[in-house]
Amino acid sequence: MSVVEKAYYSPVGRKVAAQAGLKEPPKLRRGRAFPQGALVLAGLGGSTLVADALALLGRAHEAPVVDAGDEAPGYGDRIGAILVDATDVTTIAGLEDLRAVLRPAVRALERSGRVILVARPGDGTWEADATARALDGISRTVGKELRGGATCNLVYVAPDTAPADLVSTLGFLLQGRSAYVDGQTWHVGHTADAPAGLEERPHEGRTVVVTGAARGIGAAIARTLARDGASVIAVDIPAAGEALAAIANEVHGTALQLDITAPDAGARIAGLVAERGERIDAIVHNAGITRDKMLVNTDAARWASVLEVNLAAQMRINEVLLDPATAGGIADGGAIVGVASTSGLAGNKGQTNYAASKAGVAGLVASMAPDLAERGITVNAVAPGFIETDMTARIPFVQREIFRRLNSLSQGGSPVDVAETIGYLIDPASRPVTGQVIRVCGQNVVGA
Repeated sequence: MSVVEKAYYSPVGRKVAAQAGLKEPPKLRRGRAFPQGALVLAGLGGSTLVADALALLGRAHEAPVVDAGDEAPGYGDRIGAILVDATDVTTIAGLEDLRAVLRPAVRALERSGRVILVARPGDGTWEADATARALDGISRTVGKELRGGATCNLVYVAPDTAPADLVSTLGFLLQGRSAYVDGQTWHVGHTADAPAGLEERPHEGRTVVVTGAARGIGAAIARTLARDGASVIAVDIPAAGEALAAIANEVHGTALQLDITAPDAGARIAGLVAERGERIDAIVHNAGITRDKMLVNTDAARWASVLEVNLAAQMRINEVLLDPATAGGIADGGAIVGVASTSGLAGNKGQTNYAASKAGVAGLVASMAPDLAERGITVNAVAPGFIETDMTARIPFVQREIFRRLNSLSQGGSPVDVAETIGYLIDPASRPVTGQVIRVCGQNVVGA
């Protein structure tokens, strides 16, 4: 049983929740499992982009039921997902077609079902731009209205996005890997070499560095990437040496005891990789700390320590590893993923230093991505919300329960939810995705 399930389904958890009048949260479908029910595809125009991407995924689809009156018609059986190709929807009037296919479908979704909208971001004209943003509002609201662990997400595609560019994203969203990604919007572009399929072990033979890997989310990242074939270099501070060695042994990886704030941190990582005759295929900057205080009580040392670990250190490491002259650096076609936070996107009382550092990660992603595009290196970030870890387990129960319930899925996430999203972002098939920040928060009201 996962950390999340233990929190909710233990006798104590059930009793306290029942006394507070709270329903049990839905059990989410996780892992690489697709929905059990039929996939329904609604094409709102002549585009075959989504249909062709599903064909590359090897997934069959059915036609939608369309609502044309006061009483919405129903589906005969529960459906697993509805995908809407709205790339031709550019007018306000065209949004009615979206309503007409969504209304019957959301009533028929199985537990942990999926609503996936694919659209264009707008072409600069008033109505097209307004319509594109309207789709975002629809997606976020539908995500809040769904029940039973179902989710809704919106993917904007560029004019030159091809079906192969969309395969990795559709696979991620349909599978249980996206269990805690809800009400989110991001962009998919185009690359010339996107793999035309979904691999079970997409990181086979790839070298991936994970900082802060000794426990919690970092350990889950190491396990998930190793499951998918990666050779993991697990990095953490010397004080965490025993836990670091344990996770490295578990995933058959390599442990590197290292304070990432050290001036030679980047050189030491590169040196270890160079000794193996390799280059880095991906690096995940997961290491981070909190030193929470209200701003009026935050001194210079507390402020600097958080900014140094969470932001400045990874910038210095990136500079070293991105230098083409650095043996053991990041390979062309590689990936960089930072770990931001919903606190950084929306702010959070008592976390000015932490919010600054995590918002800085999002800003770094936006700045680096276009600069590294010519080398085929993607730069993205995840922004976790309330994730159940040993650290959050120390929060008083009532306060924890409030944090858990402040999202559309009525529960905290699992570290593996963050790890699966990172695995998606560093997948070679996800090269069309860069410069994005994806929240892994169950559509938390913080930063909504």
